[in-house]
Amino acid sequence: MPNVKFTPNLKRFYPDLDTGQFNGENVAELLDNINQKYSGIKDYIVDEQGELRKHVNIFIGNEMVKDKIKLTDHLSDDDEVYILQALSGG
Repeated sequence: MPNVKFTPNLKRFYPDLDTGQFNGENVAELLDNINQKYSGIKDYIVDEQGELRKHVNIFIGNEMVKDKIKLTDHLSDDDEVYILQALSGG
């Protein structure tokens, strides 16, 4: 199972959020499984159409996901996935 790490600023909404392993053959499936454990977190990551939000980046290892619309990037069991939510404002 891919190992998933989250940006610390997501913890303000999900204080129990922690690095963990989640099933998923692609990024979309992975997010669905993360959402099962942390109900509603997917809404912070994808928009109403299921596309990656503009202020969120997902990396598989050192590579940013290529498909930000359908999130079909393939995942392997030994992948490290990083979900990063950027801060905005001034």
